[in-house]
Amino acid sequence: MVKNILFDFDGVILDSMPIREFGFSEIFQSYKKEDVAKLLVFHNQNGGWSRFVKIRYFYENILNQNILDSEVQIYAEKFSQIMRKELVNKKYLISETVQFLDWAESKYNLHIVSGSEDKELNYLCEKLDVAKYFQTISGSPTKKIILVQNILEKFRYKKSETILIGDSINDFEASKENNIKFYGFNNLELNKFSYIHKFQDFKKKLEN
Repeated sequence: MVKNILFDFDGVILDSMPIREFGFSEIFQSYKKEDVAKLLVFHNQNGGWSRFVKIRYFYENILNQNILDSEVQIYAEKFSQIMRKELVNKKYLISETVQFLDWAESKYNLHIVSGSEDKELNYLCEKLDVAKYFQTISGSPTKKIILVQNILEKFRYKKSETILIGDSINDFEASKENNIKFYGFNNLELNKFSYIHKFQDFKKKLEN
């Protein structure tokens, strides 16, 4: 029996990936377009990873340069400023997910575990009027594996009663490391796992 549902944010609640692509293109606009293009490929392949990881990857793996933690933080803050401005528009909310949250709020313990930066994530959830659904909203730079572990420990949830819904292989890995059930959504490459094609059908599955 499912009692606790953990949600990824980007791609599950908010259709934000194109805007986040724009954000990376903006903060690295002074670099070669072909290098930024490589970063965007990495970004899309690793949707569940934080901007801190992706910024560092750009420097260390694409540019083959070192970058200080303080420099990563500066880029991350520039990125966050763009996201706070662009992503407060409710048109980016995934309507079927919000409808499911309306139904599930009174029946399950709901949490967000995201690769988005924590303060920005909480800001967006408040502005988009979805914070009301969740007991906790947690983001990076803490890794998602740890975010999930923290919730399981703090709320003393049984792993057999807890699931994670995400749109990336990183979400699956966070579930696997914490020994909880994973459901893919909004990414057909995850169809090899348990998968939510429509939240309306998933709702019926939970009710049965």
